[in-house]
Amino acid sequence: MSTVSFADELRSRNDAELACLFNLRPDLVTPVPSDFSALAARANSMPSLIRAVDGLNKWQLDVLTVCTILNEPFAKSDVTALTEKAAGAVIDDLWERGLLYKDGAKYRIVSNVRVRIGDEPAGLGPKAPTDVIYAFAQLKKAPEAAMTMLERLMWGPPRGQIGNLKKPGEAIAWLLEHRYLIAMDSQTVVLPREVALHLRGGKVFAANSATAPVLEGTTRKQKEIDRAAVANISTFLRWCEELAHNWSDEPPVALRSGGLGVRDLKHTAEHLGVEEVCAGFVAEMLFISGLVVIDTDDQIMPTSAFDIWLTKSHEERWRGLVTLWLETSRVSGLIGKADQKNIAPLGPELDRAGIASLRTTTLALLHENPELDPKVSTLLNRMKWLTPGRFNGEYIEWALREAEWLGLTGQGALSSFGRALIDGADDLGVESALPQPVDHILIQADNSAVAPGPLTVELANTIGTLADIESRGGATVYRFSEASIRRGLDHGQTGDQIKDFLKRTSKTPVPQPLEYLINDVAKRHGRLRVGTSNSYIRCEDEALIQQITVDKKLDHLRLRKLAPQVLISDIEISEVIATLRESGYLPAAENSTGILVSAPAIRRAKSRPKPPRVISDFQNPSDVVISSAVRALRAGQKASAHKPREVPRTTANETLALLHQYIEEEASLTIGYADTNGGVSNRLIDPLKISLGTLMARDHATGQVESFRIPRITGVAPAATE
Repeated sequence: MSTVSFADELRSRNDAELACLFNLRPDLVTPVPSDFSALAARANSMPSLIRAVDGLNKWQLDVLTVCTILNEPFAKSDVTALTEKAAGAVIDDLWERGLLYKDGAKYRIVSNVRVRIGDEPAGLGPKAPTDVIYAFAQLKKAPEAAMTMLERLMWGPPRGQIGNLKKPGEAIAWLLEHRYLIAMDSQTVVLPREVALHLRGGKVFAANSATAPVLEGTTRKQKEIDRAAVANISTFLRWCEELAHNWSDEPPVALRSGGLGVRDLKHTAEHLGVEEVCAGFVAEMLFISGLVVIDTDDQIMPTSAFDIWLTKSHEERWRGLVTLWLETSRVSGLIGKADQKNIAPLGPELDRAGIASLRTTTLALLHENPELDPKVSTLLNRMKWLTPGRFNGEYIEWALREAEWLGLTGQGALSSFGRALIDGADDLGVESALPQPVDHILIQADNSAVAPGPLTVELANTIGTLADIESRGGATVYRFSEASIRRGLDHGQTGDQIKDFLKRTSKTPVPQPLEYLINDVAKRHGRLRVGTSNSYIRCEDEALIQQITVDKKLDHLRLRKLAPQVLISDIEISEVIATLRESGYLPAAENSTGILVSAPAIRRAKSRPKPPRVISDFQNPSDVVISSAVRALRAGQKASAHKPREVPRTTANETLALLHQYIEEEASLTIGYADTNGGVSNRLIDPLKISLGTLMARDHATGQVESFRIPRITGVAPAATE
């Protein structure tokens, strides 16, 4: 008896069923297959099947596993007998996904699905030899040790090792004699599938997985959730600004292999006042957004896109960051893991396939359970049921942690802003929920300043250069120090300009100790001048030059005195300046003409933003794309069924005569048509008219009226009727 092939069954499906298949497996239409044979081959290919099987939940996967155990063709009743009655609906779903196909009233399984599930589905061994007929009543007479052995193998793995097949022992000898165990080789025995199913009580799985595990947790009030989320959003946006400004002032140098070094990551974490894993995540978000880039000189600096980003509203900034986080395939949780080699932020080793779908599924689960802060253990159990093929507990916990940092969640539950983003709302409500920025600070007597709220962009940029952040929260505390004042002087400001700025922006008087500090640093700043020799040091104070000469901390600079006021070194100028500053001196750089060089107020990378690649899953195609794919597939199948292997060549006169004939008869025909590269393809068309050497016809593949240049038509043949 002939069996129905997978391609034939696909060919018999109607347009709505094909559209459902393409919705569930979008990779099948990327690109559109030429005909149903090509569609069947693609749907049966391992890459496509891996994606399809990984998209099943635990119950669907269990039912599919049962299907691989049965003899083909099988009925729904065969599956429900080994599982539950609810498996019948799952069979229909698996058929819609193209993992099963129909043979009359029964079903067959797509061949490579068995390869994907494995040789021992559900821990079951191979089928018994055809000549074996079991009388399971014999098991009541089996030795107790033999039954213990069967119970060990019953739920898998079905294979066991023995010392010597010739001397197996009484229990194993009895099982081998009655064929309840089959010898695979001299040291391996296996439990046949039929015996295991009998021992399992006629069910393939010990537990029913038709129902998803219950999600448990603490119920939160939405106002409290949103209040925590707003604080997280404000904090994260401030982290992004602070980090970009810090790298503009003191850009780190990327590793040779790419990415941010361990010392620079530690320095970044200290600057932001967060753990290193959090600092790495902030750096990654700036990187994937194109706001920072590794420049041509290997310095990691903000791009011009960062300045544009600062002009946007807080909601626009947040929406852009969160959208990229949902799409990116980079896993920042891998940064600096202790149990494996160090993986650097911004490096090339953070990509992991499937992480975007895990994040989306996790947020969708929170979306379905509003105002619930789930227990992590129950959430992991639920996720393991939803996505058994892609489940990774660590990745899910990292996604929850990052969602909290971003403000998608607050106190562990989904915020109103996260819900609005998932629902695709135009107004997320972030802008109205965030506190308004302030344009002043409060300078304290201990050389600190308090920002009573988020500062305006201009004020935050300037104060971030002149002072270091000491603590964060509802109010940010800045600390003025010798190093921070020196940083402001390096950016081209004078001591008087710094004092004037503080007097304008502070609601409290500038304390006298702070003025003394600014005057002292400004007086000493630039007394030392560093240029290129590779580098030189000059100073009008000969005593200071003598002090530097005998300073043991500067021995590695290999300084040589050229004159009472001049020292030279073979070390690069940047290293000389950094070393002098670490040793307590306050040098300033000068150019070849002796003019003091101040750092630019804004330093930006010369390179364009280069966001990293994204290993993305296939996106669900639109209805228009799906309908076009179905139409093209039907036309391709019709063309392949009707056309001869090669359209016979016709002369120019014969071509014109045949075209006029078919136009009058309003008949479909197949033409050979040469493209611009000389390749000839067969096209199934309905000719309409000829005008100025061009044939106007409806192409069955696209459903559109197209033009065909007659000189490029190599042959004409009638399209056979069905």
